[in-house]
Amino acid sequence: MKLNPQQQAAVEYLSGPLLVLAGAGSGKTRVITEKIAYLISNMGLAPEKIAAITFTNKAAREMRERISKRLKNHNTRGISLCTFHALGWRILREHAQTLDYRPGISILDERDTMQLVRDLLVPGTKADIVRQARWQLSRWKNMALDVSEAEEHARSPGEIAALSLYQRYQAQLKTLNAVDFDDLIMLPLQLLRHEEIRTLWQEKLRYILVDEYQDTNETQYQLLQLLCGSRGAFTAVGDDDQSIYAFRGAQPENINQLGVDYPKLKVIKLEQNYRSSGRVLKAANAVIANNPHAHEKKLWSALPEGDLLRIIPCDDEQDEARKVTSEILHRKFTRNSHYGEFAILYRGNFQSRVFEQALREQRVPYHLSGGISFFDRTEIKDLLCYFRLLINPTDNTAFLRVVNTPKRGLGTGSIAKVAETAAEMQCGLLDAARHSHCIDRLSPRVAESMRDFTDTVLRLGAAGEHGDPMAAIQELVKSINYSQWLKDQAETPKDAEWRQKNVDDLLSWVGKLAETGGPGMNLTDLIGQLTLMTSLNDDEDPGQVVRLMTLHAAKGLEFKHVFMVGVEEGLLPHKMSLDEGGEEEERRLMYVGITRAEETLTICHAKKRKRFGEALTCKPSRFLDELPEDCVLRSGSGSEVEEEEKQDRAKAHLANLEAMFGG
Repeated sequence: MKLNPQQQAAVEYLSGPLLVLAGAGSGKTRVITEKIAYLISNMGLAPEKIAAITFTNKAAREMRERISKRLKNHNTRGISLCTFHALGWRILREHAQTLDYRPGISILDERDTMQLVRDLLVPGTKADIVRQARWQLSRWKNMALDVSEAEEHARSPGEIAALSLYQRYQAQLKTLNAVDFDDLIMLPLQLLRHEEIRTLWQEKLRYILVDEYQDTNETQYQLLQLLCGSRGAFTAVGDDDQSIYAFRGAQPENINQLGVDYPKLKVIKLEQNYRSSGRVLKAANAVIANNPHAHEKKLWSALPEGDLLRIIPCDDEQDEARKVTSEILHRKFTRNSHYGEFAILYRGNFQSRVFEQALREQRVPYHLSGGISFFDRTEIKDLLCYFRLLINPTDNTAFLRVVNTPKRGLGTGSIAKVAETAAEMQCGLLDAARHSHCIDRLSPRVAESMRDFTDTVLRLGAAGEHGDPMAAIQELVKSINYSQWLKDQAETPKDAEWRQKNVDDLLSWVGKLAETGGPGMNLTDLIGQLTLMTSLNDDEDPGQVVRLMTLHAAKGLEFKHVFMVGVEEGLLPHKMSLDEGGEEEERRLMYVGITRAEETLTICHAKKRKRFGEALTCKPSRFLDELPEDCVLRSGSGSEVEEEEKQDRAKAHLANLEAMFGG
């Protein structure tokens, strides 16, 4: 497909700095790919002189694949296709000794850095204070402030208190010859302020392209300025309407700042959308028009007008999940759709649980993007392993996970003795733990604890197999005092409450499975059915499953059929964001969600929703009032269109049943 005139102009413009305002679905990645090809093929620029900077490793890999296909006859290996952090790491490695680092620098991940902060604070410091302290250090680094500069900016008592920590934290990193992720931008900035190093890198990288420019923060913008210098040989591609990462330090105002710092900046707008139907784009334009803009743009499409957007009120989150699941099944059978064409988008990861359960009950395969799946949460995996051990005492993986959960005073040495006995006796770990050879190797206290554990598993396993399986499961959870364990392990009471809610939901769901199975269902049948359902996605092609993800995670993706759920005041827009003056960013999130849809968009809101065990009354989001009335169909309106749709659904459902049963 040929480039449109605006895309072609963006590819060929090399007379100075360029900002490409690329609306959703306007082909920005293709523009970047074609511009790299143009620089190499038409302008003769060596691949190693080009850097294309993205925000994720996945985006960098995808761009490399596209460029390799586009330039089959060229060696494209030298192109720097990487994230800001990867480029910073490259600069830091080459000049580490300038900052008094030794060769072999380590990069600490977030867990390591949190532990380092914890170690530097007073023993017993609460977890939320540790997180707040870590956030403050990261904030200073993302503002490109070293310890002395942070001292000038510190105002609040908390910031002043954190100054000493910042100094000790940086000193400890230097002692460890290590850096954190924030250092991968801040330290290269310090290096590039050396004229000799800056000149070297400006010569190395003669042209720079930046994707998702609206997501840059202060240090990333400064890094770009130093690398490009006064030449301004760069193309920044972004969309201020899709800036949704303020919580990570992103500054959409960097788009406006480009015009200030580079007076000769050329601006090209990509407004033709190749993704969405006319009605979807009309709705997106109407919503985002309520935000102020330095550069006005309006998406348009040559695609058909398409279906009306549907707005569905629901009683609560369970009703919402049932209606969405039902709609997915209906469209799959009546439109011959594939599961991979559907996406369910929400504001917060906590909203996924009811959809996971509803989809599993209907055997609909799905993939949870970002966050932790309900069935991957620690407390759920603990109990599932207990259940597996009840019906299969030789399940060594399950044994190792739960033998000391909750704590039974079993150290690694005790478990090692169990493993040695199992190897000697050629048996499972649970059987080995009961064997006299093992008992003799353990201290009396540990031996008694181990005996209680194994006796409980075997007793309740037999009870569930020959009696009431649900009663056995409930007694298990009670006998191991799991609720108290959750309280002991939780960082806060709210965290314990949330984890207990997950456990209660699991037990409730298993209870429903037991009821469905009838009186003849034993424990093996019940856990077997549960295991099948919790492993439903393992062998599925990720392209042919329903996608569950947050609106943040959905940016850059597209689906034929999109369901935006929980579109309510307090969720979207989110109350916390509103309290901090973030209505414009919340509206951009709404815009991002709308523009993920290619053909159909369904928006749901609940009248009531449970939060921390309390049922709250919900109001539809203010953003729903910004949708054009001629683009939407509100369920329950009694319109002719809705009545015709209901009749069509009934006919299609009947036809599907007849086909299934040979009617």
